[in-house]
Amino acid sequence: MCGIAGAWSPQPRTGADELHALGRRMGEAIAHRGPDDSGTWVDADIGLVLSHRRLSILDLSPEGHQPMVSADGRWVIAFNGEIYNHAALRAELEALGHRFRGHSDTEVLLAGIAQWGVQAALERGNGMLALAAWDRQERALWLARDRVGKKPLYYGWTTDGTLVFGSELSALRAHPGLRHEVNPDALALLLRLDYIPAPYAILRGVHKLPAGTLLRLDPAALAAGDAGHDPLRAPLHWWNARQRQEAAIAQGFDGDEGAALDALDALLRDAVALRMEADVPLGAFLSGGTDSSLVTALMQAQSARPVRSFSIGFDNTDHDESAYATAVARHLRTDHTELHADGRAALDLVPDMARMFDEPFADSSQLPTALLCRLARQHVTVALSGDGGDELFFGYGRYLRALRNDARLARLPRRLLARLAGNPGERSRLGGLAAARAELATGDLQGVALQRVSRWRRPESVVRGARRAITAYDDPAALPANGGPADRLMALDFACYLPEDILTKVDRASMAVALEARAPLLDWRVVEFAWSLPLAMKYRDGQLKHLPKRLLERYLPTPLVHRPKSGFGAPVGDWLRGPLRDWAEAQLDERRLREEGHFDPAPIRAIWGEFLAGQRKWHTHLWGVLMFQAWRERL
Repeated sequence: MCGIAGAWSPQPRTGADELHALGRRMGEAIAHRGPDDSGTWVDADIGLVLSHRRLSILDLSPEGHQPMVSADGRWVIAFNGEIYNHAALRAELEALGHRFRGHSDTEVLLAGIAQWGVQAALERGNGMLALAAWDRQERALWLARDRVGKKPLYYGWTTDGTLVFGSELSALRAHPGLRHEVNPDALALLLRLDYIPAPYAILRGVHKLPAGTLLRLDPAALAAGDAGHDPLRAPLHWWNARQRQEAAIAQGFDGDEGAALDALDALLRDAVALRMEADVPLGAFLSGGTDSSLVTALMQAQSARPVRSFSIGFDNTDHDESAYATAVARHLRTDHTELHADGRAALDLVPDMARMFDEPFADSSQLPTALLCRLARQHVTVALSGDGGDELFFGYGRYLRALRNDARLARLPRRLLARLAGNPGERSRLGGLAAARAELATGDLQGVALQRVSRWRRPESVVRGARRAITAYDDPAALPANGGPADRLMALDFACYLPEDILTKVDRASMAVALEARAPLLDWRVVEFAWSLPLAMKYRDGQLKHLPKRLLERYLPTPLVHRPKSGFGAPVGDWLRGPLRDWAEAQLDERRLREEGHFDPAPIRAIWGEFLAGQRKWHTHLWGVLMFQAWRERL
């Protein structure tokens, strides 16, 4: 696991020494992602620098150093991630005549690119990645992100037309020519969703590469960017989630529940086994929920020694699952470590959130996630997680509510009711009649889903200069053309919420402490298998994630499998009324908000006043504003 960065100028103006210095600055900005080694590669004639920061996981020797040049000298790569099936690819490439110096997956990926080309090599791989690959023969730069979006990649243009890219926004900001202007459309998305989804980014002129896409740039495309055109807005899908889901739904699963259980067991066992390979200590995040318990159980079933497992709990029982995690660990006989936080540890992290997440991010579970990663890093360098199960196996209660309400509305004159209901705006967040009116104002299932995931319902009215930015929740093209309403709801979250919230949270919190997080449930084979299953295997008799729970019964006693689902958040509301109140008041000062010019202070101050007076739910509105304000202080 690593961090990458680079820059390419259409009209080279600097020499090799200056480019190396730039590459080092960009790399140093993300040194936390790779503290074990660093490197830069420069071609001064074309104005290109690639920079790499290394967290050594496979092949700890210098043979894994990056940027890495292919054996034939044609390709240069800076790679962040893991190729889990590298051993199988290595054998295939050796049969074709390739020879390897070390045993890193980077060298295998590079040989695969040399043999098959960038896209074909990506399609053969099974892993997580963000990469920059330079083709010296065709003078073309390739940027790519993995299928699901586990690893991030930012890119954009400086004021002099230089292309800059990197694993985190701070790497781009190390270039002196990057504009630091806030994008109000992206800021509005932050208030609505708690995160900023790809392709948007908080700074103007910067984008995030969407999951499963790649870009190819040659000097002509680079010059077009220098001339003010942006050729980077239409990346190529090398793995199209919507199309793959449609194909899986069309194919279906040919078998009964027993056959599905056996197939899921075999797929997950292999996915877990592939992700247990490391030349450094390895463990598991264990919350006690279905997904993390299943991953940990499959790890322990394939390990000759107790697996290291880690959990965290809070003194607020609404956010504490540690007792379940302890019970699961005891049954599986893992080597378990638990941190029970009294809240002070998480509070102490709040000022550091802006640095850790690099771009404004407001999912409050960022705090316990960061604490969990710090705990695990004291003992291991790699940790497996259960991320992805909810989006693949119908794991959220809001799916049921959305389906129920959409079905009810379908029997009514919806367009007429939408006009009559109007839009109650932010009051709909509080429930009751206002929430019912907001549901009536939605036009279809996507509208219901968006209503369910939104914090601020009309963020463009509070962010100055903001326009409505389109995401998967607004775009009918994001929906599979076949399948049922449940498939469409999960597809929306898979396209937006999973990569840009869940996986972003885990990436930033883990990489801030140089910890690699791996997600076996998001192996692409498991993903496409889940899409092929009928809803009856995911939801039955009121039980969410039916099939994973049935599978978990093979490894745990029933009482540890069937229990209410808990969230993994933090008691932010209590903190904002208590120990964080003075900090929040300073961030939300009316004069400050007005002078900085990003927000209309009136609605924010009104919500803050109501919250302090006892209104329970406004903390979710306020946290997004507070996280932006904290980030802006560091800009």
